[in-house]
Amino acid sequence: MQCEGCRTELAAGRLECPVCRQLTHRRRLEELADEAARASEAGQDRPALAAWRNALELLPPGSRQYESVAARVSQLSQQVDRGGQAGSRSAWGPAAGTLATAALLAWKGKVLLLAVASKAKLLVAGLGKSGTVFSMLLSLGVYWTAFGWWFASGLVLSIYVHEMGHVAALRRYGIRASAPMFLPGIGAVVRMKQHPIDAREDARVGLAGPIWGLGAAVASYAMFLATGAPIWAAIARVGAWLNLFNLLPVMPLDGGRGFRVLSKGQRLAVVAAVLLAWWLTTEGLLLLLAAVGAFWAFGVREPGDGDTRACAEFVVLVACLAALAAIGVPGAPAGPSAGS
Repeated sequence: MQCEGCRTELAAGRLECPVCRQLTHRRRLEELADEAARASEAGQDRPALAAWRNALELLPPGSRQYESVAARVSQLSQQVDRGGQAGSRSAWGPAAGTLATAALLAWKGKVLLLAVASKAKLLVAGLGKSGTVFSMLLSLGVYWTAFGWWFASGLVLSIYVHEMGHVAALRRYGIRASAPMFLPGIGAVVRMKQHPIDAREDARVGLAGPIWGLGAAVASYAMFLATGAPIWAAIARVGAWLNLFNLLPVMPLDGGRGFRVLSKGQRLAVVAAVLLAWWLTTEGLLLLLAAVGAFWAFGVREPGDGDTRACAEFVVLVACLAALAAIGVPGAPAGPSAGS
């Protein structure tokens, strides 16, 4: 490679000319900036965020340009969190908000159906990746040998839904990542090709897996209530326990990523919620979760700036997953839970 400005030969991967300081990927950066500008003008935050995030990879870390683009990525990421464009609120103020809320309540059934359809579409699209399907079949074979066909199928699908929760969040923030890859006997993983811009974004991506996993467990339990077939209760119970295990505040588990952004007070609030869930369910895993959470809260891990949403998600996930992990399975040995 040669610098376009001074013709100095550049080592592969060099982002800046050491002689004239011209950016190596100047033209591509200009294209990405134009792409982001067009997306922002059209009110499309997510494509703009993806373009700026790609530009960030082509800038020297610590440079003025890098810091400027990183700030823009953080701003757009927070706008995506809020679900809209900054500064796009109607001048009608509270009245418009009231009308919007009324409209939402009137159409809540259709909104729910559209949300479910959107997630189902993503789940089906994920099965179009040969690596995902092949590794999923390998895992299915391993679990089938140990637990039988029906339970193995439900367990693999529960793990798949969990991983697709991560994929959905990564897409939302414009972060490139691999398709889910199953590790027989262990679980599955999604490898990020770009990094979250901050702990808040990382927490959103991390907790998205257990949130979707909770959805899979609830769906399995609903099938049990509808059919009375014990296999669905077993799938719901084990799926809930696995997602609860993922909430352990240990890196690189999802709970470690979610816990990192919490302030000390929020961490203690989560620990209190975990202890209450343990008192109600006697699920032994919750004691371990509470112990590690307290370990983080009392200064062993530096407290984050605080994030109300992540704290609320953590508490709700613990409550719901603990309840599902404690459900009874007809014909199963008596005990507080599968994970105790």
